[in-house]
Amino acid sequence: MFPPQFIVAERVGVNLEIGSKKRLLEVLGELLASGSSVLSPEAVFEHLLERERLGSTGLGHGIALPHARMKEIESPLGAFARLREGVEFDSIDERPVDLAFALLVPQSANELHLQLLSGLAARLSDPRLRESLRGSASAEEIVQLLAGEGLDSPPS
Repeated sequence: MFPPQFIVAERVGVNLEIGSKKRLLEVLGELLASGSSVLSPEAVFEHLLERERLGSTGLGHGIALPHARMKEIESPLGAFARLREGVEFDSIDERPVDLAFALLVPQSANELHLQLLSGLAARLSDPRLRESLRGSASAEEIVQLLAGEGLDSPPS
C-alpha cells in the first residue's frame, strides 16, 4: 500500500508522554524531519500547524491524521506517534487522540496525497488495527501493522 521507506521504525514514537495538541504536532515534525538533510523539525511543524488551522485532522476514535505538502521533499513521508494518554485534538467525536499518523507529500503530488490520505483513513478506521496499534510492543511491530501485516487473524 505504501511507497518504499514511507513509514519506518525510526519515525515511530511509542508510549510518548505528550500533554497538548501543539506538542504532538511538534513531536511529529521532529519524527518526520529525522534522518532528512532537507527538512527541519520547525519547518515541518509549521506546515502541519498551518494545515491544522484550516480544520482539525482528528478523525475520531482517538485517531489524528495531520498532513502537509512541502516543496523540499521528492517522495511522501510518514510518521506515527502512540501516546500514553490522549490529548485534546478538536476531533470530530471530541475524543482525545492517542494515535497520530503524520503525512508529508511533495508540493505537486495532488493525486498521491489524496490516495495516501484516503488509504490511511480507511486503514485507521478498522477497530482491529486501532486495538493492535494500541497494544503493540515496538516501533517495528507498528510499522508492520500499518503496512497491513499481522492482522490476518481475529483479535483475541
